[in-house]
Amino acid sequence: MNYSSSAKIPFWHPAAALLREHRDLIRSLVKRDLTSRYKGSVMGLGWTILTPAVQIVIFTVIFSGIFSAKFGDQGGHLRFAVYLLCGMLPWIAFSDGVLRSTTTLTDNVNLVRRVVFPLEALPVNLALSALVQQLLGTVVLLAATLLMQQTLHLTAFWLPVLLIPQLLATIGLGWLMASLGVFIRDMAQVNQLALQACMYLTPILYPESLVPPNYRRLVDWNPMAPLIRSYRQILLEGQPPDWRGLVVTVVFGLVCFGFGYWWFERTKKAFADVL
Repeated sequence: MNYSSSAKIPFWHPAAALLREHRDLIRSLVKRDLTSRYKGSVMGLGWTILTPAVQIVIFTVIFSGIFSAKFGDQGGHLRFAVYLLCGMLPWIAFSDGVLRSTTTLTDNVNLVRRVVFPLEALPVNLALSALVQQLLGTVVLLAATLLMQQTLHLTAFWLPVLLIPQLLATIGLGWLMASLGVFIRDMAQVNQLALQACMYLTPILYPESLVPPNYRRLVDWNPMAPLIRSYRQILLEGQPPDWRGLVVTVVFGLVCFGFGYWWFERTKKAFADVL
């Protein structure tokens, strides 16, 4: 494939067309990222399961064991852990894709200086790599659900519907943060703090029932809250997604995707000079 064609694409060209044009390159980048990230380690991709599993154990001990938080009427530490894992998987994929994109251009200066290379593919690669790891974790989640409930819900087939707005938001914010990371070298630290704050403002570690009425608006207007809620409904509760709440998530994803691409295209000519 001749990647020089990307230089002829105007900034207003639909981002989807560019992604489709470079799909083979993106596929190769995702494969390389997944294999090189854990290259030389004993467990390899097993770390994608072990890392969130350890986090789940810690949070379960703190919130369920010490503070007696529970999801639903049945309660129980195992149920809490499964619900926590269901919320953590998409959040980790989202935050990991956005955070790693912040430094992807500064980490690949040699590619930035190659005019023929489609730099837009770098944040997309990281978003898709994080998504693959989420899907691997989802397999473990479904196995735990089967063990706990002795059944799997057919509503799990709604999963691709939830992945679309999540992926749009991750790629769009990835483009935006990748660009800002070139001009603002502290952006990675700022981004990490912002994502950490957003995680605690999203009902992931705690059930929505614990949110006081005065703070309910933070949940209602949080684009990630209905997404996390919908994951739990389709995978654990056998209910359809929260369609009404997902409108906020879809709008958020589309705005991030469109604005992120526009900003990236507008600023990328200066990347080589700054770096």
